[in-house]
Parts: sequence; structure tokens; C-alpha cells
Amino acid sequence: MGGQPKALMQLGGRRIIERVLDALRASIDDVLVVTNTPELYAFLGLPMIADVYPDHGSLGGIYSGLKAAAGQAAFTVACDMPFLHPDVVGLVTRRAGEGDVVIPRVDGQLETMHAAYSKSCLPHIETYLSARQLKITGFFERVRVVEIPEAEIARLGDPHRVFMNVNTPGELERARALAARLSI
Repeated sequence: MGGQPKALMQLGGRRIIERVLDALRASIDDVLVVTNTPELYAFLGLPMIADVYPDHGSLGGIYSGLKAAAGQAAFTVACDMPFLHPDVVGLVTRRAGEGDVVIPRVDGQLETMHAAYSKSCLPHIETYLSARQLKITGFFERVRVVEIPEAEIARLGDPHRVFMNVNTPGELERARALAARLSI
């Protein structure tokens, strides 16, 4: 993205992270931002923590947020998902107590950055991080995973839009066009 943080890109008149936060606020009371550049996100007025394991990818971010979370579970979401749907967030968070990981599956893929993780995952994640194994699903064999099927998500919103993320300039342009077409 030309060295610019994806979360701060404009889409439909707002930064992507602001769109994410709007969707979270309907279901989440305590929001915590995991970042190693807190000065970029100070305008949000939210608590922030640094990665416990810097340069350990998304799994390191999940671990850091989960470890710092006040409750027994945390919903994690990527900062580059501009069409996050409040009802889908609510679905996942309401089911958080059903397993150690509660996670949607769409097109055969687990949506690891739109899932609820229990604190019971922490020692398993830490083992993987210590070994520099960064694949999020790597520790899943050691915990109870509850999958939310695509059909359940589809009742609330288009799964391909809900889980769309923006990683490249081309994806950003597609997201901008979609937001303009849908007036969202």
C-alpha cells in the first residue's frame, strides 16, 4: 500500500479502521488495539498495547490482544476489513462460550481474523510463537474449535463482502467501488 497503514486508508469518506470500529461497537464493550505504532491510532481514543512477540504476524497480535483482554475470551478482527457486519460480529461473540475458538468458515477457509478466542488458547499459542510457527490454525488441533458455517453467515450478509480485506491498491479500489455502489 505504498508504505501507508491499511487501516488508515480512506474508503467511503472514512478510514477503514473507523468502519471496523463502527461495526464492533454494536456487540463489543471493550475494544483494544494491538499496534506497535500507537501514535498513528491515538485519534481513536482507545486503549492500545504493543505486540508481546513483535514480528510474529497475526498470531502474535491475537496472542497479545487475548492476553491483555479483561474477559475470558476476545473477539479478534483485522484492521483491514471495511465491510465488517455488526450482526456477524454479534453471531460470533454470542457463541464465544461454545469452544476455545469460535470461527466462521467461508469457501472452505477459516476466517481466523474474525473469530473469538478463549484465554485457554494462550499457552498453545505461546508454544507456537516460541517456535516461530506463525500459522494461526497451527494450534487448533490442541483446542476445541467451533465452526460457524457459511450458510449461517449468509443469512446476515454476503460472506464475501463481510470478510473482504484490503491488502493491495487493487483491492482498495475494488472496495471503494463497492462502497460507492452500495452507498455504504
